[in-house]
Amino acid sequence: MQQQTKSTRRRKLSFGMVAAGTVLATVAALTGCSDASGGSNGQDTVSFYSWDNEATMKPVLEEFKKENPGINVQVSYGTPVQGYISTLQTRLNSGTAADVFIITAENKTDIMNSGLAKDLSGEPWISNIADAAKATYTKDGKVYGAATASWGGGILYNKDLLAKVGFTAPPKTWDDFLALCKKLKDAGITPFYERGDEIPTSLAALLGLQNEARGRTMDADIWAGKTSFADTWTAPLQQWQKLFTLDLMTSSVAGLTGDQINSEFAKGSVAMISTGSWALGSIQKAAPGLKVAFMPVAGDSGSYWAGAVSPGYAVNAKTDHQAAAGKLVEFLQSKTGVELYQKQTATITTTKDYTPKLDPAVSSMVPAVRAGQFYLPQVTWPTNSAAMNTEAVSLLQQLIQGQSSPEKVSAALDAKLKSLQGK
Repeated sequence: MQQQTKSTRRRKLSFGMVAAGTVLATVAALTGCSDASGGSNGQDTVSFYSWDNEATMKPVLEEFKKENPGINVQVSYGTPVQGYISTLQTRLNSGTAADVFIITAENKTDIMNSGLAKDLSGEPWISNIADAAKATYTKDGKVYGAATASWGGGILYNKDLLAKVGFTAPPKTWDDFLALCKKLKDAGITPFYERGDEIPTSLAALLGLQNEARGRTMDADIWAGKTSFADTWTAPLQQWQKLFTLDLMTSSVAGLTGDQINSEFAKGSVAMISTGSWALGSIQKAAPGLKVAFMPVAGDSGSYWAGAVSPGYAVNAKTDHQAAAGKLVEFLQSKTGVELYQKQTATITTTKDYTPKLDPAVSSMVPAVRAGQFYLPQVTWPTNSAAMNTEAVSLLQQLIQGQSSPEKVSAALDAKLKSLQGK
């Protein structure tokens, strides 16, 4: 569930084209409109609160209706990210939530801890879900979300501009990347931009290498007090800060959004940007002739991708339409359902029975993304992720502007976590 306009990174997803909670008459007519207590003509009814817009879901739901003529679907469309989450939470709290809804990295803790979603781990089709997808929405061995896609984030580059400085292969280390940026700058080409209103993609990937070195338990260990931000974040922050201390990226990026950076890249004003696979479509639409490709972020111990599992389908634990809701989720993760969805979104789907045909520009990241080899801090933070993310972004903006240091940033994150944990 990715690659349309802007998400999670996260936060980048803005697929919803209709106000949250609105039921579209056209779709209601298509799928069969009935009240929540039952279906028309003796049919069952399932309500669905969609994260994706009507254009994306219409062909998917049309096919579901063909294969399940005894089930009517009442669909409404939310506006990701925060609008969807807040509306869903209100409805869950009031007992009026749809039979099938979306679980995300932002709301999964509340939903799983509160028993608001049905345990899907016993479903015969659950083995079709990628291991990373299951792990993201699992608590105490129970799976609460069926995610069918993931996204990767790295360095998107303009092939023609990099060719001007003799680029032939992706950098193998962070210093090699900095050297590439310097070559571009010396040639009069703006080397690199990345947005400052979130944890940057390149930093997330550098932190991902740290997480890999620690057996993918870095965040759990920080939260448990076994290690700290000071021990794990300081070195990657020191690497990342060189972009600014070496004057390879302007501090003005602190005020740039992802859309602004993508626009500059599409115009050919900058050689490289950090972004996610979901951004490729809009950039190619804005600049059809632009020759682009992704490369991973290179660190001292290897290369890595930022990224995360996309939102997953969840069944309301209190639904009176368990069978119909289960049928819908089963279809949405099926080969047919995923293929139809992928054609609308060009997303990197990860279910085991369907391999998507993707743009060559993302080919370098596809194996890693489908294997779950990516990292995004705020997605793996066990608790208080929203508050910690807000703190991290604020601290990083201070670092970008030369008002702080890597050591102060990591120390402040440790202090923030302790305060949230009541220590």
